[in-house]
Amino acid sequence: MSETSQESEAKPELKKTGMDPKAVKDKASSIRLSEAAKPASISHIARPEVLKEEGNRTSTIRRLSDLKSDDDDAGSPNSQESTQQQSYQNNAAMELINSVTGADEEGRSRQRVLVYAARRYASALERNPEDYDALYNWALVLQESADNVSPDSTSPSKDSLLEEACNKYDEATRLCPTFHDAFYNWAIAISDRAKMHGRTKEAEELWEQATKNYEKAVKLNWNSPQALNNWGLALQELSAIVPAREKQKIVRAAISKFRAAIQLQFDFHRAIYNLGTVLYGLAEDTTGTGGSTNPKEVSSNELYNQSAIYIAAAHALKPNYSVYSSALKLVRSMLPLPHLKEGNMTAPPVGNAIAPHRDWKRTEFFLNHEALQQVIKAEQKQASRSLSGTIAEVTNEENSAIRVEIPDIVSVSSCADLTLPPGAGLCIDTTHGPIFLVADSWESLDGWLDAIRLVYTIYARGKTDVLAGIITG
Repeated sequence: MSETSQESEAKPELKKTGMDPKAVKDKASSIRLSEAAKPASISHIARPEVLKEEGNRTSTIRRLSDLKSDDDDAGSPNSQESTQQQSYQNNAAMELINSVTGADEEGRSRQRVLVYAARRYASALERNPEDYDALYNWALVLQESADNVSPDSTSPSKDSLLEEACNKYDEATRLCPTFHDAFYNWAIAISDRAKMHGRTKEAEELWEQATKNYEKAVKLNWNSPQALNNWGLALQELSAIVPAREKQKIVRAAISKFRAAIQLQFDFHRAIYNLGTVLYGLAEDTTGTGGSTNPKEVSSNELYNQSAIYIAAAHALKPNYSVYSSALKLVRSMLPLPHLKEGNMTAPPVGNAIAPHRDWKRTEFFLNHEALQQVIKAEQKQASRSLSGTIAEVTNEENSAIRVEIPDIVSVSSCADLTLPPGAGLCIDTTHGPIFLVADSWESLDGWLDAIRLVYTIYARGKTDVLAGIITG
């Protein structure tokens, strides 16, 4: 296999505005993917690497709390003891930051700004040791300094800077337990530490800590697709270290986080791609163990197909990303071409959404860049009862099949209604009214929901021609 070139997003500079430096954090790590020739069989396909893209750190340097005057509590023994302890901690952290030199002139210039910022926050904490904003900002500076450490540096080590940043985040969240930005960036710092420890027990413990902090960040700020995506990545890394008996549960949790991120932001291509890679890994694991013995579980072939759908969607949304293009070459053959998705759902007779349950039939559907289409085979064409009670022989296949044009879709959601047959209900609201279907299982429903939403999102973003080229080209 040949290795594709790295692709990375530019990291904005830490800018100085007035007296307070503003740290803009963009944790955009390089994107890599192993590229291979088209495989002969899905059981031996080369596995795409996970997109190690943790997105943006929270960028805002929070306003420093109002500083006490030098004379406040000057005579208090407790205040003096606290000040001495804070001064010692500040000195230790400043020694770490001062010892970072940077790999080039740009790095050295950046580090001078970081040193200036650190001194400001150290001064603020000496005045007010409970200033959690200053602790948070200083932690960000330590993280930036860790990014600025030369790869071959041992003094200071990147790990020691990140560990000190974690200590600052820990203290900031102790003082302000609802500080979701701190929990989020703390999780990123822990993840960066975990990556340096390989597949060790220490790395496992760090990944577990990272997942817990992402969980806290999401609980405090649920509308954060990036935190959910990073949480999924941390779980995915953890699944590669834990014993085999624990792996599948963690992988399933990672899938749920990526899916939740996509549901918050339908065009979040990183989460879409990451979901594709984790499904691919699950498919490989299922194939490696001889397939599932539980008929209710999704087969490895279906998992490969689901993986290909998400990777194709990510490519359609960002066709210039080489990592997505390379991954698509590996998985395109796993799509049910010339369609994006195929499967069975239970549907009512056309034009009679409230038909008795006995009249609903399990039939095949396919989804492409144009529509969701029901497939009516010759043996399935039969007399259907009209609303007036008369029998009408169906002779026109187009009139007898459900077809939902992508531009007509208003919303897609799961539903539970007594008028529907038992099972995983699907409601597609269109400009012509709602259409109700029932998927074979709730897991199958998730696949249909995501696929339809993704195709509509691709249409809304004006990228339908890219998707059409993938499945018909």
